[in-house]
Amino acid sequence: MFVQFFFWLIFLLAGLAFAETSLFPLQEHAGTEDLFPMDDCSSFKLHEATIDEMQTAMGHGKLTSVQLVTCYLVRTYQTQEYINSVLQVNPDVFAIAAERDAERRQGKVRNPLHGIPFTVKDNIGSKDNLDTTAGSWALLGNIVPRDAHVVKRLREAGAVLFGKAGLSEWADMRSNDYSEGYSARGGQVRSAYNLTVNPGGSSSGGGVGVAANAIAFSLGTETDGSVINPASRNALVGIKPTVGLTSRAGVIPESEHQDSVGILARTVKDAALVLDAIYGVDERDNYTLAQVGKTPAGGYAQFLTDKAALQGAVFGLPWKSFWVYADEDQQAQLLDLIDLIKSAGATVLNGTEITDYQILVSPDGWNWDWGAVRGFPNESEYTYMKVDFYNNIKSYLAEVSNTNIRSLEDIVQYNLDNAGSEGGVPGAHPAFASGQDGFLAALATKGVRDETYWQALGFCQSKCRRGIDDALTYNRNGTKTKFAGLLVPPQVAQAPQIAAQAGYPVIAIPAGVDAESGMPFGLGIMQTAWGEAELVRWASAIEDLQRSVGYERPLPRWRGYLQRNLPVPY
Repeated sequence: MFVQFFFWLIFLLAGLAFAETSLFPLQEHAGTEDLFPMDDCSSFKLHEATIDEMQTAMGHGKLTSVQLVTCYLVRTYQTQEYINSVLQVNPDVFAIAAERDAERRQGKVRNPLHGIPFTVKDNIGSKDNLDTTAGSWALLGNIVPRDAHVVKRLREAGAVLFGKAGLSEWADMRSNDYSEGYSARGGQVRSAYNLTVNPGGSSSGGGVGVAANAIAFSLGTETDGSVINPASRNALVGIKPTVGLTSRAGVIPESEHQDSVGILARTVKDAALVLDAIYGVDERDNYTLAQVGKTPAGGYAQFLTDKAALQGAVFGLPWKSFWVYADEDQQAQLLDLIDLIKSAGATVLNGTEITDYQILVSPDGWNWDWGAVRGFPNESEYTYMKVDFYNNIKSYLAEVSNTNIRSLEDIVQYNLDNAGSEGGVPGAHPAFASGQDGFLAALATKGVRDETYWQALGFCQSKCRRGIDDALTYNRNGTKTKFAGLLVPPQVAQAPQIAAQAGYPVIAIPAGVDAESGMPFGLGIMQTAWGEAELVRWASAIEDLQRSVGYERPLPRWRGYLQRNLPVPY
């Protein structure tokens, strides 16, 4: 306890020295439009600053990485009681930042991310003084054998690991009725837009932290919507890459067939710079071998463009597949954005649909057991997800040390033995209404890859891939042509769900704000495998178009900030 207190005292005193940010609570600003203004960081406007702007300031000697870390620590201190975005601060963060500053003084700048602080979701391993627990007390103190590959790549790029971000415990795998963004170890993550509703998950802490300007960018993981959902709900750019573009080695797994490490950032360029740093082949993840010959030389930031690129572009709009499920307010705002895109010279064709959307897309919202609901467990994503988790978590735990948790059986028993904190049985904990029914369902499979497993995997992968690929193709003067992308409403969770089952990439950009809840929502672009260059191209063009007409990323308004930090409805 003394060490923790001493650490926080040091950063608070450093914050007073380096930052010009108010330390008063939200009530002090209750009469203003922005309830929680963020002041300058050593004369640098850190609020909404881009990575390029931070680099320019550091390059001109007006800012250091240590000062950036300090100001983000102060911002975390200011916001933590409200949004709870950071699960654990890196005790070594100042030392790392000081090393990056020393390198800069010697003329060494490794990468556009040099000296930039970031967080990673608490299921992404780091070989340091941070824990990697997926938000569960069961893994506290375990020692990982090495950095996750994506963390290693960011360290090599000179970025500064600030800490671990909060999440939905076990990345939503443990329960089917739970509080999104809650973990036993980290507590409830809440969105600064409205602290009383779903903050977006399962990469919740990264999403709300970046949105509240408490960190520059964050890495999340997605198995089924867990990057795109918090991005959309926090007015961020979210990139969920093709499965195999970013290595999952060192990441606490759910399913090898769908897990992907993605990015949460405030601009398309920031997200593209991060993607350039983390993608690539990794011998510890054989899925990454599939990208050889399919990724661009020179990375993805080279595809950033402006609104002029929209002239002549043709997008598909799968209305019956997804858009019909958006509420009227969101539809109206998104269609206004579609009209703006058309005004820039693009064509948007309504009527292209996901092949067999009638059986692939649940009409009642996100449902990863939709096949079983229809009476066909051999057509259900959940069928193979349960088996994958049983096997993949066992393989992961075999590599960590200093823990007695070696299998899903051990995790289930731990949750039963600690039901008060871990909600191992229904009704024992308000955040885990159904207990650990997801774990129990996976446990029941014993990891057996039977005929039903293979049928379900084949059905979901092949049908969703064909569905997207077909929808991306249209007939132009008798010739089959590819759309620039499929425009989808990511708040309709079935859209990223279909892409997740296909293993295909999606990008989300800010688009509007729900009038009733105050929560943002985005516009998504969907592509085929290895289509990230197209996503960066068109998302950056639309972003530039939005800025040209005065649209800015909606800022948090802190609705419900006086309400107690309790589990929120799913």
